[in-house]
Amino acid sequence: MQGLRTINRALSSVLTLVGLIGAFVLLSVAPARAGENTFVEVTPNSVPAGGRVTIRASCDNNNDRQANVHSDAFGHVMLRPDNGFLKGEVTVPGNKEPGDYQVDLRCQNNQTAQTMLTVLNMASPSKGPATGGGGTAGGRGTGSILVVGGVALVAAAVALGMAGGRRRSGAGS
Repeated sequence: MQGLRTINRALSSVLTLVGLIGAFVLLSVAPARAGENTFVEVTPNSVPAGGRVTIRASCDNNNDRQANVHSDAFGHVMLRPDNGFLKGEVTVPGNKEPGDYQVDLRCQNNQTAQTMLTVLNMASPSKGPATGGGGTAGGRGTGSILVVGGVALVAAAVALGMAGGRRRSGAGS
């Protein structure tokens, strides 16, 4: 009986020590910073002028309220709550100059986040690329040369066939 009491006291002391260590660890850990879950993203992050982008954001624990996004690429957009995030869509004006534009999120809880949007120059080329100096580079194409060569080859075969046929007939008489 004496051995059980000693084991119970020792076990109780160990559990108390573990509890104190656990409390110390929990109290000494720094709390999570406010705003660590605040972000803004633009999809796609590169778009030609006149293209449409989707904006998705988070205002930490404040995603049930609208937030404002601004960029020189498209102006102001109000993001609305959607499945735990803030979302919106906007079209970049067709006359927007190519370049990188900052996109700024401002939440109602005064949290902020930034990302970049690249507006691309997607002008159509005036002519195709200069890709070589082969048979199709200029003048007659390869197709014309092949047709003329094929006709000449057939004509030569017919002429040789007729000439060979006349010799045989004349040689046997």
